[in-house]
Amino acid sequence: MSRSASARVIGFDQRLGRFAGAARRPGFTLIELLIVIAIIAALGGLVTVAVLGRKKEATAKLAETDLNSLKSGMKQFFLVYERFPTDDEGVEVLWNKEKLSPDADASKWHKFMEEPMPTDRWGTPWGYRQVSETGDEENFDLWSFGPDKQEGTDDDIKSWKDESELMGSPTDTGTNDKGSGG
Repeated sequence: MSRSASARVIGFDQRLGRFAGAARRPGFTLIELLIVIAIIAALGGLVTVAVLGRKKEATAKLAETDLNSLKSGMKQFFLVYERFPTDDEGVEVLWNKEKLSPDADASKWHKFMEEPMPTDRWGTPWGYRQVSETGDEENFDLWSFGPDKQEGTDDDIKSWKDESELMGSPTDTGTNDKGSGG
């Protein structure tokens, strides 16, 4: 072999992207691995965003379910005492006899809820008023401030309907039945 021929064999072959004399090893190049990692990271980010969005929705739905459970306990309390819990008794009287007003007949008391629920799903105490300020005064007001923990915002979960909700909003959780709490 001539000197120029051997130089060509050992030299870099631009068409193959490697030295002509070097054997091609099986495996992935660094660039291929980086592309795969970038794709996996992008897909992971999309999945995370979708899951977190669903988690927030699910937590809000669970809080609505909790509010409805408290409303049920309130109705049961009403059937026994012919009144809703006082503001001082609050929702805690549904599972804690010690919260019962001294004027009430303690012999009638029983647990109206098996599991205590002193706070909503975001750790904020439930809001409660014995006499509704938002509708029928024979009902009570029960609410959660929602994930932002701010009163009067769109994410509040409540036992009554606002005027806008009366127009057909799909997110209302309250009813206007007598004794239903809102």
